Amino acid sequence: MSIFAVTMVIGLIASMLFGPIFIPLLIKLKFGQSIREIGPKWHQKKSGTPTMGGIIFILALIVAVLANFRRIDANVLLLLFCSLGFGLIGFLDDFIKVVLKRNLGLKAWQKLALQIIVSVVFVLVGIEKGILSFSINIPFTDICWNMGWLYIPFAIFVLLATTNGVNLTDGIDGLATSVTTVVMMFFAIASVFMNYSSLSLFAVGLIGALLGFLMFNKNPAKVFMGDTGSLMLGGTVGAFALMIQSPFIVILVGIIYFIETLSVIIQVTSFKLTGKRVFKMSPIHHHFEMSGWSERKIVLVFTSVTIVFCIIGLLGIGVI
Repeated sequence: MSIFAVTMVIGLIASMLFGPIFIPLLIKLKFGQSIREIGPKWHQKKSGTPTMGGIIFILALIVAVLANFRRIDANVLLLLFCSLGFGLIGFLDDFIKVVLKRNLGLKAWQKLALQIIVSVVFVLVGIEKGILSFSINIPFTDICWNMGWLYIPFAIFVLLATTNGVNLTDGIDGLATSVTTVVMMFFAIASVFMNYSSLSLFAVGLIGALLGFLMFNKNPAKVFMGDTGSLMLGGTVGAFALMIQSPFIVILVGIIYFIETLSVIIQVTSFKLTGKRVFKMSPIHHHFEMSGWSERKIVLVFTSVTIVFCIIGLLGIGVI
């Protein structure tokens, strides 16, 4: 069995073991999700389902990474910093929601400020260590664009946009988990192709951890990942795109994140300008729910779309 398969299995088993430990603990601590009144009415029955479940796959990922401690290099350490940094922001947000009973969690400016801090440190350290480059590859071309110092604000934007896109996608059982598992498969393959073997091990470890978590997060969910999980995943996806020097590829492989974010922008803009809504509800997965799609159908369709666009993404970076 290859080291990649072993790492994935370690992440999977660790996640499946942590689930039965942390879910009862979260229930005992009454870390239940509060369902906002503006959401779909049928989601009210999910009120009280334990949240902050992202802790499960984050710890499983750490176990998988430590199992390959001899292969931990500067790339893995920087990626871990970004992943755990965003995960910690999400944890703080969830903690305020469930413990302090403030349903909106961190104030918008607080969450943004913390995300910017983590992003700035990640980008500046990455550049200083030679892990990140001012030059980025343009998919489907041989063009390598040297952005100069414009790269810094651009890279920060990529991290912020991706993180919040994943956060918006985490709205129904198993959706963000399933979609991101496929996206990480893309990065695992891309990392091998680009000779970033340590990053690929990180990716397959997270794939295993997410598959294990999906056993508890699939419909009907026994636990939600919360912002703890969604912000961590978003930071990881954005960091991967930057570290393989193909940030634009995230628009393809993360097409669902992009569509979810765009649907919110369109909805808000339309309502403010015309007083009318384009969708029955945003993000767009709620629109499909209100159109009669089951949560399982939405997850299946959105994940299938992600698979197709990840294959296109592999074409875009020349893997296939």
